[in-house]
Amino acid sequence: MMSERQTAHTRDRILKAAAKLFQLQGYHATGLNQIIKESDSPKGSLYYYFPEGKEQLAEEAIRMTDRQISYELTRHMERSSTSMEAFQAAFQGLIDGFESDEEFEGVPIGLLALETWSMSERLRIACERAFEKWKDIYTDKLIKDGFSRERAEELGTITISLMEGGLIQAVTKKSSMPLQISRDQLPFLLVKR
Repeated sequence: MMSERQTAHTRDRILKAAAKLFQLQGYHATGLNQIIKESDSPKGSLYYYFPEGKEQLAEEAIRMTDRQISYELTRHMERSSTSMEAFQAAFQGLIDGFESDEEFEGVPIGLLALETWSMSERLRIACERAFEKWKDIYTDKLIKDGFSRERAEELGTITISLMEGGLIQAVTKKSSMPLQISRDQLPFLLVKR
């Protein structure tokens, strides 16, 4: 019989493998057998931990990615004295991840959202919640920096759009240049009105 620790480890391996494959290949191109193989898990374990199947697994992968991105964004906000520094640091973190020699796994959820929004309300809502949480992290930093709530929310939305759009273009171009341009344009956007 597996211990509680082994059980959590197996579930975590499946979830991490699924998140990676969904981000790199997309929802439809990723099969359950491939997830089992990538996670090096017994076949029955996938349905044991995710009895509702692939959709449940994708939803939990989105939530896991949301937690990771939220943690990173919050760290950038806390370490920087101004919203400008924090936002540019967040973009630089994406650029550094993209330019590293390792396989880039930092594509948050934009591609998965585009692929699944019309076929699964469950996944659309999970993506929407993640985007909202990230926007709120940016918004809160801007409010602390003296921006009105209305302007902070607008800029939070714009920043998420720049981040996700920059990532999609970077992946497509196989270049971090779109992210660099987005980072460099932030000073022109983060102005109080």
